[in-house]
Amino acid sequence: MRAGLATTIILFGLAAMQPASAQEQDWDKVVTAAKKEGTVTVYHAQLGAPHWKAVVQSFEKTYGVKVQEFDARASELTERIRTEQTSQRYVADVEFHGDTSILLQRQTDFIAEHGGAPNIKNLRPPFKADAHAVPAWVQVVCTLVNTSLVKPGDEPKAWKDLLDPKWKGKILTDDMRAAGSGQTVFAVLYKTYGPEFLEKLKAQEMGVGRDLQEDSRRVARGEYPIFINQIIAFASPLKGLPVKVATMEDGCPYTPIQGAILKGAPHPNAARLFINHLISKESQVTYAKAWMGVVTQGVEEELTDPDAKRFAQVKLMGSIPLEDREPMLKRATEMFK
Repeated sequence: MRAGLATTIILFGLAAMQPASAQEQDWDKVVTAAKKEGTVTVYHAQLGAPHWKAVVQSFEKTYGVKVQEFDARASELTERIRTEQTSQRYVADVEFHGDTSILLQRQTDFIAEHGGAPNIKNLRPPFKADAHAVPAWVQVVCTLVNTSLVKPGDEPKAWKDLLDPKWKGKILTDDMRAAGSGQTVFAVLYKTYGPEFLEKLKAQEMGVGRDLQEDSRRVARGEYPIFINQIIAFASPLKGLPVKVATMEDGCPYTPIQGAILKGAPHPNAARLFINHLISKESQVTYAKAWMGVVTQGVEEELTDPDAKRFAQVKLMGSIPLEDREPMLKRATEMFK
C-alpha cells in the first residue's frame, strides 16, 4: 500500500511538471511566430513619454520585431478602433487603454482573447488578467502641495484633511464634471465617503482647472497651495520646484490601463509578445522610475530613487467601474453646477 502511494505521488509530480514544460514550448512557438511576423502595430496614449519609448526600444532590441505606433489621446484611439473594427479594415494589433474603454469594446466584440502570457503570473493584487485583457500600468492620482506655502506638518495626510477651514479658497481641482482625473477623484471619494463629503469639499470654494499640467504649474508658481488631482507621473518634470506629491494615508484613486489584442489583428503573436514584455520586471521598473503605477510584484526592491520607491508602494484607494461612470458624471454635474 505504501509502495502504491509512493508511486501515485511520483506520477502526480511528473504530471504536474509536464504542463509547465508544455507551456514553455508553446510560448517558444509564440516567440518564433512573432519574429516571423516581424512587426506589431500598437495603439496607445502615452504621448511620446520617455518611459514608453524605452520599453519599445527594449522590445525591438530583444526580439527584432519592429513596433509601429499610433500615439494619440484616448478619445482618438477609441474612434479609430471603432472605425477599423466596424469596417473590418484591421490595422491595430494591440491597444493599451483604460479598463472601462476596453470593457466597452469587448461588449461590441472588438477584442480577441489574448491566449495567455508567462509574465501574467507576476501580477500583484488587486490586478488580475482575464481572457481578453491584461493589466499593464496604472495612473495614480494624489495631491500636489506647494512646499513654500504648506509646512511639512500641515500638508494633508488624508482626504478629510482637505475639509479643514484653513484650506478654504486655497484648493485647486480638475473639473469633476468631465471624464479625467477630476471625475476619477469625485467618483472614488463619493463611493468611499458618500455625498456629504463632496458637499463639504465643494464648500471649500475650490478653483477649477481644465489642463492638468498647467494646474500643476499653477501650484508650483504659488497660485494655489494644493492641487487635488495630481497624476503622480506628471509631477516628475517638476523636480527642483517647490512642490511635493502628498500620498494620502487612506489611499489614492487610480485609473487602470490594460493591454488587449484587437479582433482581426494582423500580427497576433507579436501583439501577445509585446503585452508580455510590457509586464516584464524590466519594463515595470522602467515605468516605476518614471513614477508610473506598476502592476507586477518585485519592482520596489529594484528602485534606488526614494520618491520612485515611495510611489511604487502607494496605497491604491479605488477606480471607477464602468457601471458607475455615467451615474457619477451625472451626480458631479448636478453638484458642481
